[in-house]
Amino acid sequence: MKTGIAGKIAQAFISSKLTPLLMIAFLALGVYGTYLTPREEEPQIDVPMADIFIGYPGASPDEVEQRVAVPLEKVLSNIEGVEYVYSTSMEGQAMVSARFYVGEDVERSLVRLYNELMKHSDRMPRGTTPPLIKTRSIDDVPMMTLTLWSESYSDYELRRVSEELANEVKKITDVADVKVHGGRSRQIRVLMDKAKMAEYGISVSQIAGTIQASNQEMRSGSFNQNDTEYLVNTGNFLKNASDIKNLIVDVQEGAPIYLSSIADVIDGPSESSDYVVYGLGA
Repeated sequence: MKTGIAGKIAQAFISSKLTPLLMIAFLALGVYGTYLTPREEEPQIDVPMADIFIGYPGASPDEVEQRVAVPLEKVLSNIEGVEYVYSTSMEGQAMVSARFYVGEDVERSLVRLYNELMKHSDRMPRGTTPPLIKTRSIDDVPMMTLTLWSESYSDYELRRVSEELANEVKKITDVADVKVHGGRSRQIRVLMDKAKMAEYGISVSQIAGTIQASNQEMRSGSFNQNDTEYLVNTGNFLKNASDIKNLIVDVQEGAPIYLSSIADVIDGPSESSDYVVYGLGA
């Protein structure tokens, strides 16, 4: 039986004493190459992404969608390198997200995005705010998620504990960002008594103005000493419910009218805005 070239090569390797040595050498080279190959647990992938926020105060979600989100989607879809465009419309605001193809240069993609937005800014209706562009990355994912759960503590108390925990986590080196989700946050509410307000002749706007004026700092001046300029600020911020209760809303017949005389000040959880139902199954 006549063998071809492949058969002759195979027969030479079978009968050669160098074949085992070559196999060991190739195996060693493979192991060595595997050892030298760079490896990453999460390989770096360039996928330029950006969120564009545009405010439209007073507009309903439908108006925001038709007059802001849809025109902006068309503009972004025409940008070279854009793969997907999707939007979210809500009351008074729209968020449009653009994602480029994998491998597109990040800086050039964002420059094209910015230039296209500025070129078509006249398409936005009057009353809209300038676009706010926030870049995102494929690596913007949480590396760790902590869930706090308790049968004895309320969501408000768990939120307070979570915020304290977040402050401690932020102190860790190389931690970029920490976010707290869920639970009612702290809120100081002023519940006004209409009867007492009518008795003293005090309006809601008067109370709101007093709170606003008492919760700010203002630059009052400066002075120089030893070649150093010192800035002088006056005023203070309200820190707790007691500070708000002791605000003087008005003075009548020489007697101060404190906010606590015409309203109840409650320091506690805010009102619930949404609910999440979690079940473990039957």
